[in-house]
Amino acid sequence: MGLFDFLKSDKKKAHEAAEKANEQVQHQASASAVPPTSQAADAASATRAAADRMAAAAPPKPAAPTPASAAHKAVPVAPKPAPMPPPKPASAATTPGAPHTPTPTSAAHKAVPAAPKPAPTAGKQRTYTVKPGDSLSAIARRELGNEGRWRELYAMNKGVVGPNPDLIRPGMVLTLPG
Repeated sequence: MGLFDFLKSDKKKAHEAAEKANEQVQHQASASAVPPTSQAADAASATRAAADRMAAAAPPKPAAPTPASAAHKAVPVAPKPAPMPPPKPASAATTPGAPHTPTPTSAAHKAVPAAPKPAPTAGKQRTYTVKPGDSLSAIARRELGNEGRWRELYAMNKGVVGPNPDLIRPGMVLTLPG
């Protein structure tokens, strides 16, 4: 029996005991021809008695784990964080506005898969004409099979799209990556 099953059974037992006490109170109230103030006192004492029985039947709360018990061994120890690499000297690449080159420790290279090396094109390049309601991510999902390749699509067509990749207009002809 799992912990949750144990707790459910305790709740069920408590609920049944409360219903039984309530039935006893109703039975006593209907069976006796005692004035109403006495019935209320009997109901209150029956309720208290039922609460006392339920409290006595409740299992004791588990004690906190101690170093000698096995309970503390079930929780794994958090791994120590990896040491940070030493800071690099300031250079032109760290100035604001300079392009960032992803490194194995940065997350930038994980966001979008690397663009494949362009093969020499002997044939015609694929193009796509933007339709109303299109977005670069929707075009990338539909035409390239991966919504995350919208950055690659934008990089290839930055001259057509302009500085804001969210502003594409119907009729624009975009070159699709291979």
